[in-house]
Amino acid sequence: MRASVAADIRSIFNCQDLPSALARLKTLVDAYAKSAPKLSAWMEENIPQGLAVFALPDAHQRRMRTSNAIERVNQELKRRTRVASLFPNEASLLRLISALLCEISEDWLTGKIYLNMNPADLPLN
Repeated sequence: MRASVAADIRSIFNCQDLPSALARLKTLVDAYAKSAPKLSAWMEENIPQGLAVFALPDAHQRRMRTSNAIERVNQELKRRTRVASLFPNEASLLRLISALLCEISEDWLTGKIYLNMNPADLPLN
């Protein structure tokens, strides 16, 4: 049932606008009410929080509704901490993680623009 539930939830976020996403959510909540009542209640309570992405401009919706950026940061942190493997204390781990996050932040500020939040008619500074 996991694959079908995942596809159904994905179909909500693939809707064109908020009203159609809410209509699709209501349809799915009703469909799962008898076969999976806990899932139905969870969907009704939690999925509307994720629909805030529909308030963003169309160009930003897809990138903001996925967790690719966060997953990439976590993957990089895991890769870099695996090399050291043992840390003498918690402070040393925090120093390494802080340095890595600062480096990633600098790359995001100076590198390729993932999301251009400037209006289309204004040039980038």
